[in-house]
Amino acid sequence: MSAVEPLRVGIVGYGLAGRVFHGSLLSADPAWRVDAVVTRDPDRAAQAAAAHPGAEIVADLDELVRRGLDLVVVATPNDTHVETATRALRAGAAVVVDKPLATSAADARRLVELADSLGRPLTVYQNRRWDGDFLTAARLAGSGELGDVHTVESRFEPWKLENRAGWKRRATSADGGGILFDLGPHLVDQVLRLVGPVRAVHAEIATRRPSGSADDDVFLSLEHDGGRRSRLVMSHVAALPGPRFRVLGSAGAYEVHGLDPQESQLTSGLRPSDPAYGVDPGDRRGAVTTGGSRRDEPTDRGRYPEFYSQLARALRGQGELPVDPWDAVRALEVIEAARRSADEGRVIRL
Repeated sequence: MSAVEPLRVGIVGYGLAGRVFHGSLLSADPAWRVDAVVTRDPDRAAQAAAAHPGAEIVADLDELVRRGLDLVVVATPNDTHVETATRALRAGAAVVVDKPLATSAADARRLVELADSLGRPLTVYQNRRWDGDFLTAARLAGSGELGDVHTVESRFEPWKLENRAGWKRRATSADGGGILFDLGPHLVDQVLRLVGPVRAVHAEIATRRPSGSADDDVFLSLEHDGGRRSRLVMSHVAALPGPRFRVLGSAGAYEVHGLDPQESQLTSGLRPSDPAYGVDPGDRRGAVTTGGSRRDEPTDRGRYPEFYSQLARALRGQGELPVDPWDAVRALEVIEAARRSADEGRVIRL
């Protein structure tokens, strides 16, 4: 294949993930061409056809994999990720799986081992590695300005009286539903990158909404190697959210409120090529405190498009995958330990 030819990709599932987080980024990157989309929903089929002119809208995975695509993106309900990815890998495609990679660490491990045995690239869409606030926190932690980072607090608290229509409204935790499976892979992945491997987990997990079928209010306290700590909050019932990040070090601290704008920008139709894309509003500055002094800290520009840019280079033999799938296995091990901790009322050591 010529390096100038776009890589051919098929998207399986065209809900929010397939449409916003994958389709919009792929269509904006000349390295990719969306050749096919799998959806049986007539409205979603119409959306896909409008967003990806020339792409074929097909009813099932078999029709898609027969096209000999370079990449298959799995954006289906969580409990179908492993089966769908397995079929795509066996058909010869590289695969991106939206998080979580699987609904158990054991299934995730087997999937990664299958990809390795087949020699097929497999990666996981951990887009929030490219949130502007996380990039800022990682930059400050890595610069040494905060000293030795010993504590990271991370909150993601989108207020939702109930889940939107679709599989998430009815899914139980056994089906991969609930906020721990939805947001936990992101928050755990981020702190693994900021402060390293986890060695002990304490968790409090609750379902507070009357209509809830799975957890919607979660607190994790993680002990990392070297005695560092992270405290993670995921909640749909926090009417007044706390700081998005609070990073504490021996010489200073960083704090920022609010959410990265990229999801809302993509949902509203803003193109990643727009100069405003990924840029936080001016009123969402963080703050850094060192040595008794405080200053505003502008938030780095968010860069979700970097995931597919890196992946295109990797598939052409020009770099590493954007996310090592073993990272997703390790995050799921933490999530499973959190469920055991909440069920058994004790700290679980890894």
